[in-house]
Amino acid sequence: MKDKSPLCMIGFILLLVGGLNWGLVGLGTLTGSNLNVLNMLLGSWPTVEAIVYLLIGLFALKIVVMHAMGKGCKDGKCD
Repeated sequence: MKDKSPLCMIGFILLLVGGLNWGLVGLGTLTGSNLNVLNMLLGSWPTVEAIVYLLIGLFALKIVVMHAMGKGCKDGKCD
């Protein structure tokens, strides 16, 4: 990625982690195991885990709204 703003980078990382985690949750459900990585890493801190999930959701909502408005991360910058 080119020189993205820190907010874009944080959002990208959170959405990547969230997407991969939900994919693993789905796979774990099908195989009968717990593959929730965030819960494995942050399960002893439920408040921190909830905050990370909240941040992932907020950044996902931001991306949806920005794309609905015809804006998004272009040319290394968040509009």
